[in-house]
Amino acid sequence: MGVDLKDLIPEDIVIQVQDLRALRGRVIAIDAYNALYQFLAAIRQPDGTPLLDSQGRITSHLSGLFYRTINLVENGVKPVYVFDGKPPELKAKEIERRKAIKEEAVKKYEEAVRTGDLEAARRYAAMSAKLADSMVEDAKKLLNAMGIPWVQAPAEGEAQAAFMAKVGDAYASASQDYDSLLFGSPRLVRNLTISGKRKLPKKEEYVEIYPEIIELQKLLAKLGVTHEALVDIGIIIGTDYNPDGFEGIGPKKAYQLIKAYGSIEKIPRALLKSPVEVDVVSIKKYFLNPPVTRDYKLEWREPDVNQVVEILVGEHDFNEERVRNALDRLVKAYREHVKGSQQGLAKWFTKK
Repeated sequence: MGVDLKDLIPEDIVIQVQDLRALRGRVIAIDAYNALYQFLAAIRQPDGTPLLDSQGRITSHLSGLFYRTINLVENGVKPVYVFDGKPPELKAKEIERRKAIKEEAVKKYEEAVRTGDLEAARRYAAMSAKLADSMVEDAKKLLNAMGIPWVQAPAEGEAQAAFMAKVGDAYASASQDYDSLLFGSPRLVRNLTISGKRKLPKKEEYVEIYPEIIELQKLLAKLGVTHEALVDIGIIIGTDYNPDGFEGIGPKKAYQLIKAYGSIEKIPRALLKSPVEVDVVSIKKYFLNPPVTRDYKLEWREPDVNQVVEILVGEHDFNEERVRNALDRLVKAYREHVKGSQQGLAKWFTKK
């Protein structure tokens, strides 16, 4: 779900990136699970069936990861994927909610297929997408072969990506969710892995989707609040740790309450009604000080062409000519945009 801050973000602080080359040389810490779910949802047959290999294993996520990552590197972006670890106990209710939604979506998908409603079938198939552990391991294996670094977070991938951006190891974190801002990322890049033409739901219309950058300090200045107050607003609206939020309160009302009272702790309890107990203090502490690790090394390497071909073609039946052509582009992009910059940094930091 993620926190819905969209209505509170002024359009004039959102930077549209119509040319990815504007991010050339930038390290972007990508929420891996978020990206992989996007690929699973978007890369499907007309009836909603995902891409499958000859053994019936889903490969949509590998296709998206491979080709989209190459596109980023070709434009000079240095991606690093950050994978979720163990979810916090605070997230248990949200995980159950998502499970129920997927189970219901499976039933609706089967009914849509039975009645021949292909548009509905595709929509419900995307909603029912599941990311199995084996699929995550395949993604990491592919990234290793491509020479793209990845980081294993101890808990939330978005929190780890935000931390990497805060300490300067990345320029920004990338996700479709706004939680990165609550975790303190100085910059959030949205639409990075889904840019391009996208069909509008239930319409025969397409729109061009561009990556966009939201800077945390600009947002806080525009709203006239602190980072901690923004976390309070998020909790009132509803987060993965209290998905129901508080009754009858949307983004604008939550903002008004925080502006009036200063913090969530000072708002009269009578104004914050919820059918369940909300541990505001624990949720707030988690956003402000989440589990993260400093045990990572960011190094981009020239791709191992034979290994990538073995994974995609040998194991998962991808078209060899297409894979090799894409790999030619990746090797060229690495040598043009990555290799030289890494050598330059190494010389800069070498002690004499």
